[in-house]
Amino acid sequence: MRLEQFPILLGILVALVGLTILLDAWQAGGVAPLRERRRRTRAVPHKAGQTLVALGTLCMAAALLGRDTWRWATISVLAGSALLVIGAIMNRAYLKEVLLFRGAARRGHGEENSRLNQTPTKGTRIR
Repeated sequence: MRLEQFPILLGILVALVGLTILLDAWQAGGVAPLRERRRRTRAVPHKAGQTLVALGTLCMAAALLGRDTWRWATISVLAGSALLVIGAIMNRAYLKEVLLFRGAARRGHGEENSRLNQTPTKGTRIR
């Protein structure tokens, strides 16, 4: 494989990621767990915002596939950046949940749900 073919391969991979995001945005129900285990309700992604993120990703893939010879590469990158930012703003509640609420340490409401407070004393039986 020659070094000049690397942007084409990377463009194809980015286009596949964009198409996957677009498919997820257009799916009717999405993937949900069989039984909800969370204490708070899940944030629902904004479908239009997800579509804009997918279109921005596809614009970036088009700029990669066009390489240096395509005359619309700069416009494609600028449009893709704008679409990605607008889509991320529309999905800010979903992104906040995905990026910030991870793991058991952040599931509770402060000290009352801490595992340190739930430690049994020496004579207490655990049921």
